[in-house]
Amino acid sequence: MISKRIAVIDIGKTNAKVAIVDTKDFEEIAVFIMPNKVRQGSHYPFFDVEAIWTFLLDKLKYTQAKFGIDAVSVTTHGASGALISADGKLAAPILDYEHTGPENISNKYDAIRPKFAETGSPRLPAGLNLGAQIYWQFSLDSSLLDRTAYIVTYPQYWGYRLTGILACDVSSLGCHTDLWNPFFGNFSSLTDKLGIRDKIAPARQSSDILGSVLPEIKTVTGIPGNTPVYCGIHDSNASLIPHLLGGHPPFSVVSTGTWVIVMTIGGRSISLDPERDTLVNVDAFGNPVPSARFMGGREFELLVGGVEDTSIDYQTLREVAKEGPMLMPSVVTESGPFQGRQHVWVGDEPLYGEPRRVAAISYYLAMISSQCLSLTGHDGPIVVEGPFARNRAYCIMLASAMQCKVYAASSTTGTSTGAAMLTIETDKMLAKPISEEFTYEESDIFCRYAQRWYTALEE
Repeated sequence: MISKRIAVIDIGKTNAKVAIVDTKDFEEIAVFIMPNKVRQGSHYPFFDVEAIWTFLLDKLKYTQAKFGIDAVSVTTHGASGALISADGKLAAPILDYEHTGPENISNKYDAIRPKFAETGSPRLPAGLNLGAQIYWQFSLDSSLLDRTAYIVTYPQYWGYRLTGILACDVSSLGCHTDLWNPFFGNFSSLTDKLGIRDKIAPARQSSDILGSVLPEIKTVTGIPGNTPVYCGIHDSNASLIPHLLGGHPPFSVVSTGTWVIVMTIGGRSISLDPERDTLVNVDAFGNPVPSARFMGGREFELLVGGVEDTSIDYQTLREVAKEGPMLMPSVVTESGPFQGRQHVWVGDEPLYGEPRRVAAISYYLAMISSQCLSLTGHDGPIVVEGPFARNRAYCIMLASAMQCKVYAASSTTGTSTGAAMLTIETDKMLAKPISEEFTYEESDIFCRYAQRWYTALEE
């Protein structure tokens, strides 16, 4: 296989990134990051897409000059889309999905949204259902529906700016939008009720080539005009790609970032409970995937008080596992398997900055992850992607709680590697390297901690 350099645009909820991935070994040879800031508009907070666009063009120009770019792939967070007017510009700013405005008319929206059995999409707060966002935006401005000529999911918004071609991708449509039926691979009945079926762009496979870069992009960045831009993918599903292609079911992937997304492949047959933030995601190939989620990265940020180092010595990990304390759910109460439940410390709360606090928080996040895994019918090994893969305390406790092997992926930006794999023929792909393997012993101190946590959960 000829080695290629893939520029991956990776727009997360917290940060926007440009990563250059070498397809020889699917390693990132360069990563550039900027904060993904939210701006306050007259009606609602919105993503600053122009600041992101300036950043992207600058880094694409730099990386083209330094490395050369053979293709561009795009991956973004879910729960977002763009309303585009006939002139190609945004008809309205892209809503920050954490804004609670859509809840103001939730009763009206609930009356028209499809049931879980049709979409596999649970009813979520704020703007986490893209259908609820659009419905609310139309209610704010009676002319917006008519001004909206096209609707695209978020990865394809950036693809549109690069190529001028409109599309949606199946994985983004399947990310609790209420707009997609993952069981039949088609738009849901909600698109008719919203009056957007003829406006929403065609659904395409994530690995489709969307088109080539526009002449103006070539001029600004130096990227050759025949450089292909791939359709793009929801970020958690990007993390799943290497394991779908290189793994052997059953297994689960835990994609970590602002959101922790659990996806189970070939697991036990189970009925998903939409009241506990389970859902049906759609993978890059259009297949439904039992999933569960919570805002683990956000919870970590809120709890640690600015500490980023999770390299805690093993003795401290054992001491916390032996003596506590334990943090019980939930810190972010609007999502996850314990929505509405307020967190509480069992035992003395460690001080901010103490390694014991980071260890206890990491254990808490692992235990919530274990609940998500159980809800999706997990079986087999677990692969942890993203920042939590570098958190030894998290991985040790996850292996102990689930009593199975846990593999930490070595990639620093798991989503970027998966998105780069979209550009290569599937029979050429291999699973990403694993940096560490974590096992368990039923009688060890970490398993006993997990059992005490489960007991405290029921009290």
